[in-house]
Amino acid sequence: MKAQLLISVVDDDQSVRESVPELLKELGFSAQAFPSAMEFLASDALVQSSCLILDVSMPVMSGPELFGELRRRNVSMPVVFITARKDESVRTRLLSDGAVECLYKPFSDTALLHALNKAVGDK
Repeated sequence: MKAQLLISVVDDDQSVRESVPELLKELGFSAQAFPSAMEFLASDALVQSSCLILDVSMPVMSGPELFGELRRRNVSMPVVFITARKDESVRTRLLSDGAVECLYKPFSDTALLHALNKAVGDK
């Protein structure tokens, strides 16, 4: 069933956009990557995704800003944030705002799989 679940990755870092979808595919998910929040919002993945892996710091529209925009549009999907900046106050705020998890880069395969299991359960 995992292969039927689309996980979208939004990150301005090309190496993340290449490596995370490959890992997701190895874990049995379908994956699609976007270089910006605006490209994700303009795509069909907006309504097809079962979960969103979202970078915190991006130009133009940050991850938390995209998270807020999804709420304004009444788009409900679990969000796993990823960030290179280890700031517990940001992590705590994101989790209290409804994110499933906030992982610090580089994160392990196990940590990502655990977060995805929390996000999509046994779907």
